[in-house]
Amino acid sequence: MRVIGLAGWSGAGKTTLLAKLIPALTGRGLKVATLKHAHHEFEIDRPGKDSFVHREAGASEVIIASARRWAQIHELGDAPEASLADLLRRLSPCDVVLVEGFKRQPHPKLEVFRAANGRPSLHRRDDRIVAVASDRAFPEAGVPVVDLDDVEAIADLVLARAEPIARVLERLDGHGATD
Repeated sequence: MRVIGLAGWSGAGKTTLLAKLIPALTGRGLKVATLKHAHHEFEIDRPGKDSFVHREAGASEVIIASARRWAQIHELGDAPEASLADLLRRLSPCDVVLVEGFKRQPHPKLEVFRAANGRPSLHRRDDRIVAVASDRAFPEAGVPVVDLDDVEAIADLVLARAEPIARVLERLDGHGATD
């Protein structure tokens, strides 16, 4: 398993790029997993569904299973947020893990930069950014920069720059925050 993140400001197009990058990687015969950090409460089950009723009734963990998929919902209560390392350890084996969010963590990251966002680039302040996908040139970047719309070139970079999970976990275990 190899790991790389997509980092960028809100509105840069991380999720849009992921939606194109995943089929580009699976089209190469790779098994891809994603891990997404949310900065707020979120729901994956809806009011009225049995899983929602179980959780609202006080279940600390709910597993929903069918012949086609299963999902596990774990309520944290007052426990601390799970770290990126904890979450990576829960993944089933795959070829590539794409992490969206957790931009302050020390895993390798591809910066997604869109000039219209009006925000500064991240690669100048984060030495774990190993490449940039952008809609403008960054000749001074010091890392490879590819066009944001060139999904195949981005897939090549992801595969070249993703790190083995053991190396990523070793670095994460010595780091603290979850953001």
